[in-house]
Amino acid sequence: MKKTIFKGAATAIITPLCENGIDYAKFSKLIEWQIAEGIDAIVVCGTTGEASTLTDDEHREAIAFAVKQVNGRIPVIAGTGSNDTAYAIELTKFACEAGADAMLVVTPYYNKATQKGLIASFTAIADASTKPLILYNVPSRTGCNILPATAAILAEHPNIVAIKEASGNISQIAELAALTRGKLDIYSGNDDQIVPIMSLGGIGVISVLSNPMPRATAEICRKVFEGDIAGAAKMQLDLLPLINALFCEVNPIPVKAAMAAMGYCENSVRLPLTVMEEANEAKLLALMKEQGLDVCKGAKA
Repeated sequence: MKKTIFKGAATAIITPLCENGIDYAKFSKLIEWQIAEGIDAIVVCGTTGEASTLTDDEHREAIAFAVKQVNGRIPVIAGTGSNDTAYAIELTKFACEAGADAMLVVTPYYNKATQKGLIASFTAIADASTKPLILYNVPSRTGCNILPATAAILAEHPNIVAIKEASGNISQIAELAALTRGKLDIYSGNDDQIVPIMSLGGIGVISVLSNPMPRATAEICRKVFEGDIAGAAKMQLDLLPLINALFCEVNPIPVKAAMAAMGYCENSVRLPLTVMEEANEAKLLALMKEQGLDVCKGAKA
């Protein structure tokens, strides 16, 4: 039996940016708050962490910093995927040496791949890694879908232990669960599908929502584990307006605005992303206030 990396909620954490690069003081503060709020793991340099516009040095420094800051208290999962398999291997080796507990490896984007190519690419990365891999399936961003039969083949590799499923296709995820049961842990990659995916055997979520609401996101998962499906579903449905607001513009634009309002970063993203439209931001902040979040600190940060 493969070792499970985490159960529950992992935050796909933002990367606080400033004029000179990464704001490590705010990054430290954010990581400490996430741990204090009971989050189960942290994913650094994923989509929400703006890995695609970090420099190579920033990417590596952010991984090393997160590992050092967390200091073994919860798992740190490093985003090391790329559309260039050779570069993904290079980043994966670095993250292993830096002490990351696992890697999140996205499907190749832009150049994409056939299913045969996906098997070859992920296998090459897994062969080079000394730590376990979580496959990341997000075809809306990459144009490349890991089919259930392909995931079942990859699940035979000892270093490929889980998949973050953000296809949004519950039927596909059900087939994936049927083909891989016991061989591949499944995490929801969509905050609006935590309960449905966990009801099919998923063991948690890699979440954007948990940036501003780590405790509540982890609690949804805990309720499922305890058998309180109705309670978990109610929490998820109550949070649905906020979840939708966090994705009303491309991620991570809204969550950066949310975390800036809470004082954990500047409201700064790198081109081609731009800051959130004022009308959308006003709706987001109003929904955050409805959830009892303090959105006053951002103006002073």
